Amino acid sequence: MNSFIVLNGKRLKTFLLIIFISLFTAIFFFSQSTANVSVFSIDHQPKAIFKGEKGIALTFNIGWGDVKAAEILNVLEKKNVRSATFFLSGAWAERHPDIVEKIVELGYEIGNLGYAYVDYTEVEDEKVRQDILKAQKIFKQLGIDNVELLRPPTGYFDKRVLKIANKLGYTVIHWSINSEDWKNPGIKSIVEKAVKAKNGDILLLHASDAAKQTAEALPAIIKELQKKGKLVNVSTLIASGDAKTTLIP
Repeated sequence: MNSFIVLNGKRLKTFLLIIFISLFTAIFFFSQSTANVSVFSIDHQPKAIFKGEKGIALTFNIGWGDVKAAEILNVLEKKNVRSATFFLSGAWAERHPDIVEKIVELGYEIGNLGYAYVDYTEVEDEKVRQDILKAQKIFKQLGIDNVELLRPPTGYFDKRVLKIANKLGYTVIHWSINSEDWKNPGIKSIVEKAVKAKNGDILLLHASDAAKQTAEALPAIIKELQKKGKLVNVSTLIASGDAKTTLIP
């Protein structure tokens, strides 16, 4: 009887050791697989990505204006930057189909900035949904069918907005570096903030007319960032790797 108990005790210890090793291995590989893309999220819920792993993503929001978007495109073309992501409001795109066409022709990626400048956290679900879909309709009318990235117009979002976007087939994109160019703090200030970006960062810039100094700051930004890594669009930045999550309210 005693020998039977000792034998089972040894087997139990061996079994527990195997379980422990297996669990540790699983945790290790899971942690490695989740190191690539940083996101705001709730566990098992839709995510908002604010950082990737390889490359630096230039992103430009355009909500209104007739002048600065063309200037930004001219700088990018002159500096031979062929990868960037433009988040366009549907209302702006509707009024400027020629500039939208040029963005597409130059090979830049287009993301959805909603239709109107609405804080999605302050309106009901259906209004959020309608605003996103209205912009989506405009893009399709302009021959753009593959818009899969969404940036909430004011930059504010919550769990509810993430779920709505996810149901509509969108990935919400935030940013890790904010140039604050819309404040027009001076070219030097914009450059200093923007060049803090490093490999994996998503840089927020604006091509609306309110951002009066961005086009002038852009050459210096491009020069410095190209020393740090390859300039890519958002989809390329987030193409590999699973998500590392950070709790949002």
